[in-house]
Amino acid sequence: MSNTWVLVADSSRARIFEAESSKGPLKELTDLVFPESRLHAQKLTSDLPGRSFDSNGQGRHDLEERTDIKQSEAINFARRINEHLEKSRIKGAFRKLVVAATPSFLGILRKTLNTNTSKLVTQEIDKNLVKLDVKDVRKHLPDKI
Repeated sequence: MSNTWVLVADSSRARIFEAESSKGPLKELTDLVFPESRLHAQKLTSDLPGRSFDSNGQGRHDLEERTDIKQSEAINFARRINEHLEKSRIKGAFRKLVVAATPSFLGILRKTLNTNTSKLVTQEIDKNLVKLDVKDVRKHLPDKI
């Protein structure tokens, strides 16, 4: 069993690495891809809410308040990451978790992580490291993780 996992994520991709030791190299375990987050908002919305005239006929307005679809998709992906981490935590796959994510996605992850999993987070890094190779990811982490 490994002690530490490193999650590197943005709103469309998450990579999970394992550290055999606190100062050792990383080994990639999982690469989760969420292509929906890369789509333009227009492609993600199939039906927009209807429009209505004011009761006195002076103007039109949406029947429903619009939500940011890109934000919703990022939350969905964060939930998917949480499910994966939670199943792995229950199996005892890791004891510590380091999270590196884009600043906006890091906030979403904080809100969606299960309480028991979030207790295992030892460090947070607000950088986008998801496209880096494994050696470069390790260089951005503290010497001891």
